Amino acid sequence: MKRTIRTVSGILVIALWAGLAAFAWFAPKKTVSQAERRPLQQMPQITWNDLQNGSFMGQFETYCLDQFPLRDNFRSLKALWSYHILDYQDNNGIYTEDGHVAKLDFPLNETSVQYAINRFTTIYETYLKDTGSKVYMTVIPDKNFYLAEENGYPAMDYETLFQKVNAGMPWAQTVDITKALDISCYYKTDSHWRQEMILPVAAKLCVAMNAAPPDPQAFTESLASDSFRGVYYGQSALPLDGEDLYLLESEMLNACRVYNHETKTYTGIYDLEKLSGYDPYDVFLSGAQALLTIENPNAESDRELIVFRDSFGSCLVPLLLREYGKVTVVDIRYIRLDLLAENVEFNGQDVLFAYSASILNNSASLK
Repeated sequence: MKRTIRTVSGILVIALWAGLAAFAWFAPKKTVSQAERRPLQQMPQITWNDLQNGSFMGQFETYCLDQFPLRDNFRSLKALWSYHILDYQDNNGIYTEDGHVAKLDFPLNETSVQYAINRFTTIYETYLKDTGSKVYMTVIPDKNFYLAEENGYPAMDYETLFQKVNAGMPWAQTVDITKALDISCYYKTDSHWRQEMILPVAAKLCVAMNAAPPDPQAFTESLASDSFRGVYYGQSALPLDGEDLYLLESEMLNACRVYNHETKTYTGIYDLEKLSGYDPYDVFLSGAQALLTIENPNAESDRELIVFRDSFGSCLVPLLLREYGKVTVVDIRYIRLDLLAENVEFNGQDVLFAYSASILNNSASLK
C-alpha cells in the first residue's frame, strides 16, 4: 500500500513538473507585465560569444523567471501568505495600512540629501545668483510621513531632513506644506498625491511667491479613470481594487499649450493617451519629461515661473498657473545641468524647487 502511494505521488509530481515545463515552453510568451510596468525578457538568441562569456545563461535565467507559468498568480500567493499567514509587517519593503499601500524608505540618507542640495546649489550659482530671481524650495512629504511611524513602521528622520535642506539652501525661501496634506491626499495604490486634494498646497506655495492662489471655484473635477492602479499595485502583488483618478479642469487650463523641448511638439496640460499606458499618472503633463514650457494666454500677469521638480510636480504645476503667463518645467533626472543654458533663458523669473522626500533620500538620479 505504501509503495503504491509513493508511486502515485511520484507520478503526480512528475506530471505536474512535466505540465509546467510544457506550458512554459509552448504557451504564448508575454511581452510586458502590466502589474510590474516593465517589458519581460524574451528568449535570448544563442550566439557563440554569449555562450563563451556567460551572458546567455544570465539572460536565459531571467527569461525563465519572467515567463514562468502563472507567474503573477504565484507572486500574489506569496504576498498573501507573507501578510496573512506568516503575519509579516511588510513584503519586500511594501506594507499596507489604513487601506493604503506604501514602500518603506529608511533610514535618512544624509549623503544623498547633501548630493541633491549640491545639485540645486550648482543650479543657483550657475544660472540664478545674479539674475534677481526669487527662489523657493518645498520638500514634498511622501506617504510614509503620514503613515509609517504612527503605525509602528520604521521611518526616516524627517525633522533632520527638513533642517538639512533649510540649512543647505540659505539662498531659497523654504515653504512647509506638511500641514496642508494628510494621508487622504495620496492614492491608495500609488506613491503620488491626488490632484483634486492638493489645491491647499498650491495655494500655500502661490501665497509664498506673492502670486494669486488657485480659485477652487474655477475648477471642475473630471473622472479620467475609475480603475487606476498605481505603482504599488504591481510591487505588492496583492489583489487590490482600482481607484478613481480625477483631473482638475478649467477654462484657463484648457487654453494652455505645453511645448515639449525634446519632441518639439505641443500638447495640452493633460495627455489623455497616457491613461492607457504603463502608468496612467503620466496623464499629468505627459509624465516624465526633461523640459517643458507651458504658455498660459489667460494669465493674470506676465510673470514667469521656473519649476525644478520630480514626478510629484506633474499634477502640481497646473495649479500654479493663475498668475504666470509662462512656466518652464525642468526635471534634472533627464537633462544635464550644462544643457540648461541652451534651452532656458534665466532672466529673473520666480523659481521653485519642489522635490519629494523620497527623491531627496535617493538622489543618485539627479544629473
